Amino acid sequence: MANILQSNISKAADLIKSGGIVCFPTETVYGIGADVFNPTGIAKIFEIKNRPFFDPLIVHIASIEDIDKLAVDISEKALDLASKFWPGPLTIIFEKNENVPDIVTSGLSTVAVRMPKHEIPISLILESKTPIAAPSANPFGYLSPTTAQHVFDYLGDKVDMIIDGGPCSVGIESTIVKITETETFILRPGGISKEEIEKVIGKTRLPEPCKLPNAPGQLPNHYSPRTALDIVGKITEDLFTDKALFLFYKKPDKDKINPIKGKFEYLSSDGNLHEAAANIFSALHKLDKLNGKIIYAEKVSEHGLGLAINDRLIKAANKI
Repeated sequence: MANILQSNISKAADLIKSGGIVCFPTETVYGIGADVFNPTGIAKIFEIKNRPFFDPLIVHIASIEDIDKLAVDISEKALDLASKFWPGPLTIIFEKNENVPDIVTSGLSTVAVRMPKHEIPISLILESKTPIAAPSANPFGYLSPTTAQHVFDYLGDKVDMIIDGGPCSVGIESTIVKITETETFILRPGGISKEEIEKVIGKTRLPEPCKLPNAPGQLPNHYSPRTALDIVGKITEDLFTDKALFLFYKKPDKDKINPIKGKFEYLSSDGNLHEAAANIFSALHKLDKLNGKIIYAEKVSEHGLGLAINDRLIKAANKI
């Protein structure tokens, strides 16, 4: 790691250890983090984000062995998933141990844990000598940040430090999985697809709707741009108006987009879902700055990462 970045990690670790708040990149989105065992620091996260205290946080660790600091009754299926997908964009729900403050888990008996696939948070956790609780570094309900500039625009001097690690490679939040004695639930679609998970542990299913979340990212209103958003099967010319903006799934033909030059973004040049996931939040951030009245977004293919992308679009359309 370059010396200048290492010095930033050391400074950030000192802040974490003293109860400070640090924003940092992961492969999914940028997070806003504090020492998981410091309830005062955790409370600052909720305050800065204006996040409701009933919405639990994800805790980030640097090795599988760190699970023991947070959880009890760890199942073989959970370890199989961790061995396959960690480090990476998968969060697993465990029964929490008594050391985890209730504010982290919103009073639930479970804790959400993942190991990020990014050098910066891993180094920060190791140097801080503690797992770090970190939701996305944005005001609650708004678009997730995938660059340090997004974080600065949202939070500015409200946090103690922002580490710039460039754009996020996955660009969409982690998949959240909960394993019971009889079933495995995907509580939030994300950077690891349902199909990939089922190859390791068998059949999964989505949970029944609930009024209050039992894991992060389950509220129906979330990830919203300031501009209204409407999901359409396909963007057609009858939608082209002066104040309309457009988010295409695939790169549109030049002839089609002449009337809307400068008023659109696309997720992938050829329909690649990994590329689409990496671009969704950055594309919406760009469109949100154009002062339109509405964003028309094309629904993507409902397989693989398409499930997670459409989940984010649906929640963005359910504007708070």
